[in-house]
Amino acid sequence: MRGISTETAEQIVAERERGGTFASVPDLARRVRLTARQLEALATAGALDALASSRRQALWAAGAAAQESPDTLPHLAIGAQAPMLPGMSDAELAAADAWATGITLDDHPMALLREELTADGVLSITGTREAEDSTRIRVAGVITHRQRPATAGNVTFLSLEDETGILNVVCSQGFWIRHRALLRTARAIVLRGIVENRSGAVNLVADDVASLDLVAAGRSRDFQ
Repeated sequence: MRGISTETAEQIVAERERGGTFASVPDLARRVRLTARQLEALATAGALDALASSRRQALWAAGAAAQESPDTLPHLAIGAQAPMLPGMSDAELAAADAWATGITLDDHPMALLREELTADGVLSITGTREAEDSTRIRVAGVITHRQRPATAGNVTFLSLEDETGILNVVCSQGFWIRHRALLRTARAIVLRGIVENRSGAVNLVADDVASLDLVAAGRSRDFQ
């Protein structure tokens, strides 16, 4: 977990075994000398959910509790009494999980948009296998790789991922030049193109692209 070493995690477990279950986020802060960054990392990852009514509430409590220590009186930190805060959306929770742990613990971020994408006629990557060869389709996903092999004649290949699989996308030199700014920076996209699947392996020859707002998309690994 980001910001939490094995040693810190062992200290938390040892204190819980010695003094019993933590009663609140401030109780944790007072019994285990954690920094504000460590408390916020625990809250972001959902590790403090049992000590607060929501993850957003836990983040608030972590910020206030970081001001407390075994040498101060409890509940006197600025902002110790949190206001009523709204819970996080599914997308926000997925983003928090991805930031804190490096992985998304529940749904793949694309799954959060699947119903909306399907209603708009955008296929899943598994769905491209059922599309008729040489037809024009739209598909969406997270860009995980960008590659331009020296032998590919200025063709750039993208790897597109969603919750159902991975798709190889072929970008001609002209297409890449027209959309280079978006394709080099976007985390998630909606692509239109001609599907090639007659050989069993599915490729998409892209001819149009749009950005996709995906709060939990990760970083791609590419030729840069």
